[in-house]
Amino acid sequence: MADKANAHPGAAGRAAAADRPAAIRNVVLVGHSQAGKTTLVESLALASGAINRPGRVEDGTSLSDHDEIEHRQQRSVQLSLVPVAWNGIRINLLDTPGYADFVGELRAGLRAADAALFVVSAADGVDGATRLVWQECAAVGMPRAIVVTHLDAARGDFDEMTTVCRQVLGDDDPDTVVPLYLPALGERRSDGTAPVTGLIGLLTQRLFDYGNGQRTERDPDEGHLPLVTEARNRLIEGIIAQSEDESLMDRYLGGEDCDVKTLIEDLEKAVARGSFHPVLAAAPPADGAKQGLGTIELLELITGGFPTPEEHGIPAVTTPDGKPRPALECDPAGPLAAEVVKTSSDPYVGRISLVRVFSGTLRPDETVHVSGHGLADRGHEDHDVDERIGALSAPFGKHQRPLDAAIAGDLACVAKLGRAETGDTLSAKDNPLLMAPWAMPDPLLPVAIEAHSKADEDKLSQGLARLVAEDPTMRLEQNPDTHQLVLWCMGEAHRDVALERLRARYGVQVDTVEHKVSLRETFASSASGRGRHVKQSGGHGQYAICDITVEPLPGGSGIEFVDKVVGGAVPRQFIPSVEKGVRAQAAKGVAAGHPLVDVRITLVDGKAHSVDSSDAAFQTAGALALRECAAQARIHLLEPVAEVEVQVPDEYVGAVMSDLSSRRGRVLGTEQAGPGSTTVRASVPEIEISRYAIDLRSMSHGTGRFSRAYARHEPMPQQQAARILESAD
Repeated sequence: MADKANAHPGAAGRAAAADRPAAIRNVVLVGHSQAGKTTLVESLALASGAINRPGRVEDGTSLSDHDEIEHRQQRSVQLSLVPVAWNGIRINLLDTPGYADFVGELRAGLRAADAALFVVSAADGVDGATRLVWQECAAVGMPRAIVVTHLDAARGDFDEMTTVCRQVLGDDDPDTVVPLYLPALGERRSDGTAPVTGLIGLLTQRLFDYGNGQRTERDPDEGHLPLVTEARNRLIEGIIAQSEDESLMDRYLGGEDCDVKTLIEDLEKAVARGSFHPVLAAAPPADGAKQGLGTIELLELITGGFPTPEEHGIPAVTTPDGKPRPALECDPAGPLAAEVVKTSSDPYVGRISLVRVFSGTLRPDETVHVSGHGLADRGHEDHDVDERIGALSAPFGKHQRPLDAAIAGDLACVAKLGRAETGDTLSAKDNPLLMAPWAMPDPLLPVAIEAHSKADEDKLSQGLARLVAEDPTMRLEQNPDTHQLVLWCMGEAHRDVALERLRARYGVQVDTVEHKVSLRETFASSASGRGRHVKQSGGHGQYAICDITVEPLPGGSGIEFVDKVVGGAVPRQFIPSVEKGVRAQAAKGVAAGHPLVDVRITLVDGKAHSVDSSDAAFQTAGALALRECAAQARIHLLEPVAEVEVQVPDEYVGAVMSDLSSRRGRVLGTEQAGPGSTTVRASVPEIEISRYAIDLRSMSHGTGRFSRAYARHEPMPQQQAARILESAD
């Protein structure tokens, strides 16, 4: 960390391929949209010497490689990798979108990383979604640090934001969320605000001054010392509490001065194991400057305090058919086990896969085994094939820099993996492995689409297949009841990006249409009817008459067909024909075109002709008889009902329960889901929750999550059913 040195030793420039896992750090940046994650990545790249001007590589293109869609969205919508180097350490910076719709990209970044930087805006604070991700990282023990940005904002206050972080993120122990540096303020401006020009190291009590655009070191001013003393004592006490040396606390309480070097070593160990979370400040470089505020300190924290891939656990592996395998180690000489964490398409290169190598060494132009990820229910087929990979490279802006190999712990882009999708495992063809999948939320916003033209229809299938291959949070469904093509997305922004990618990347224009739920029809009362199909047009005619009765059955009974014909009124060979006819008509519906269910249909009588009766005639007569029964009876429309579980912070429980009731939902109960969180269970008609993913996010300020599962079909309220029946006439 920078506080342990009198001056930073300088940048190492571009990130070359690592030769050992200990020389790699994989860091994911997490935070809400507009918190400054991408700006921070660019500042770190500039400070490390990876680029020579803010945000731009040598040819002037953007370092962050924003595509056309991101420019239109005015937000990051995909995971991006920027490798830099510092003190001989390769740092893979994974920049994630902050908007909730692109949580799949965030989860991919968490999977690929060994530590996380939580970027918090001093102007906006910590939002609920960021807190949820912090809790997820805490649950798996991922090391975390906090970076406060936007200190120059009107409401920006480092001390206040540190207090907020301690309260909101330090759930278990606020004393583990402590700043390493205090901002030093420059001369006050005319509006009364003062710029942050430097950072005071609390352990060494040295001032790192960025005021002239170049980081220099000196003693702090006299006015800074009273502020430093209290914060320094809190930091030292926090470090000692995490120290493995139990005698250190006794010596400190006894008045003994603690060696700064020992404190830094204990701090780095506590950060690496995920039990201590330092808070730092950062700001982009001033015009013409090479170093932004806090960038050197962050680079030192990453290289000195964050764990190596060897210190981070590797997901469990099995064979592709599910047989357990011994746990892997982060060893370049071990069996190959890598995972596709992101899939994208380049119009010139084709499909590019971002891969995290967990074990072994991946080399260009070798044949690997691709094992599927078990997301077939989302339109992602399982894979169990051998495939030859293309070149390996490290992304840098819009360019790919060639790599000779990617060792265990590193990340690389792989070309020409035509079958592999996000979440797939790459392993040796003679030792195939499958890694345990990472948690991925279900897409809950349905979007029904149709091809805009015949030309689009011809390309639609291939375009959609490539689209869902890139994004495991997307699900493609061909609804067998409504015959609609439905793209399930995470939210409106996710939907817009998906449709724009279809158009811009794959040349497919689609139209969105109203999403339909799978309704059913049933009889509300018993009825009887006759089907008469008699025609004579020369030669053999058509003759079939059948009498049936229909009576309702309990929900879930399906359709029963009963034969009660006596005296051979309907010849035995034609009774299956009648059943086939009524079942075919039931599948088409009898009122509004929705399948008929939960009825008993009884054939009671009929007539036949020795010459003109046929299988086809009795099928037609059976269908006519069922339609006549429907004309005499009251028909109920049945709508699908989902069992919904909504998890929200306690302060939103009342609003959620009230909202569910307004959607004709029945609240079944609540239960505690964790500290300050409650799960609400309810039965809700599916037609009422088609936009619930959007509405819940708004209602809970991004902190609510829900799941849904089909439960049953229930009668639709008469007024709503009447409107649907009238529109079908």
